[in-house]
Amino acid sequence: MSRKLLVDFTRRCSGAGLNHGSTGNLSVRSGSGFLVTPSGIPADQLDEGAMVELALDGTPRGLGKPSSEWRLHAAIYAARTDARAIVHAHPAFSTTIACLRQDIPPVHYMIAVTGAHRVRCSAYATFGTAELSAAAVDALGESRACLLANHGLVTIGPDLETAFRIAVEVETVAEYWWRAKAAGEPVLLTEAEMKAAVEKFKDYRKP
Repeated sequence: MSRKLLVDFTRRCSGAGLNHGSTGNLSVRSGSGFLVTPSGIPADQLDEGAMVELALDGTPRGLGKPSSEWRLHAAIYAARTDARAIVHAHPAFSTTIACLRQDIPPVHYMIAVTGAHRVRCSAYATFGTAELSAAAVDALGESRACLLANHGLVTIGPDLETAFRIAVEVETVAEYWWRAKAAGEPVLLTEAEMKAAVEKFKDYRKP
């Protein structure tokens, strides 16, 4: 079932504009390790057998070449016991803001789907490295989403559906932020307003 879900959600990410071609990668916990999408295979060519199983230290548990970002997934699973699934994507607006090395601030209450008041941008590090993994874990903190500088977006959840939905919402808010900045100076929600939104989200679709 986990392998099928990875295929399905990889294709949903492409369909939603979160990724294109073979960009991005997804994973789910599996026992004491995780299943991750493979390296270099476009979403429309994936099948269940292409998914790669790894231990948390990266030791292979089967055949196949894992995504070059497997260290990112391993580090997040090690740091966040609440993470059962991870979506790493390169959507246009989130990635644009990541290229500016800026956070997505509380311009809209839907940012509360992440459990935080803003989506932080990490320090820059080369893709596929341990340095990038550490930067992502730091930027995530207790949130369910972060930007990777000059790179893309990472979201986590108790399952792929939630991680995917959070990615869609973050990308939508990123677009609001970009468009609002183009039109004028956006008015951000206050800390009190965001606290109220985050509290309400605890019972909203159980994010």
